[in-house]
Amino acid sequence: MSILDSIILGLIEGFTEFLPISSTGHLIVASQFLNIDQTAVNKAYEVIIQFAAILAVVFNYSDKITFKKIELWKKLILAFIPIGTVGFIFSHQIKELFNVNTVAIMFIIGGIIFLIAEKFYDEKKAHIDDVEDVTYKQALIIGLAQITALIPGTSRAGGTILGAMFVGLSRKASAEFSFLLALPVMSAVTGYDLLKHYKEFTDTNFLVLGIGFVVAFIMAFITIKLFLKFLEKFTFVSFGIYRIVFGIILLII
Repeated sequence: MSILDSIILGLIEGFTEFLPISSTGHLIVASQFLNIDQTAVNKAYEVIIQFAAILAVVFNYSDKITFKKIELWKKLILAFIPIGTVGFIFSHQIKELFNVNTVAIMFIIGGIIFLIAEKFYDEKKAHIDDVEDVTYKQALIIGLAQITALIPGTSRAGGTILGAMFVGLSRKASAEFSFLLALPVMSAVTGYDLLKHYKEFTDTNFLVLGIGFVVAFIMAFITIKLFLKFLEKFTFVSFGIYRIVFGIILLII
């Protein structure tokens, strides 16, 4: 992997990780377009840029990551359990779905669902605008919705945001709950992958690794802030349209 490849993938990971457009799907497509083989070393690189995205959430929400917010984190851990359990049990079957065709189809399906959800969603009826007011029942339902993210192209952020909107969270609260839920989910995935691929780091170009990490962190940090600003004025319709168009293009080419 070259430095340019590292920068491109870092930008893609940082920009797409917390948007409802599937970072995994974009990385699969980008890797094939750049002719980057899914070797153990390159998979180790993806682990590092995912870790950079996690840190972006920590820096953006440092006020939420304290013992004073233990009640919130109990709900986030509860929401994590469904995807953690299903992902662990069916990990081998899930890996077989990692291909461009699956990504394209799920992009289109996810886009259609977002358009339908926005048609019936009424922001005025959404009664929760603060993630700390989420109930345990709502957290569990959001966690169940997150299971859909195990299919490449679906989007972890997309599944959790739709689940949160369904149980009565505002668009902003839905996005923020999704950001925070990324911490236990991505920490578990990253930790597992680090244990699995730690030997590959001895053969890694640390300059390439470091550049990708910094690029992914900066892009993720900025994207989180801009995304919340975007939701103050706009809906998720544009993301639904983007998903459908992107999925169709992938199927064509």
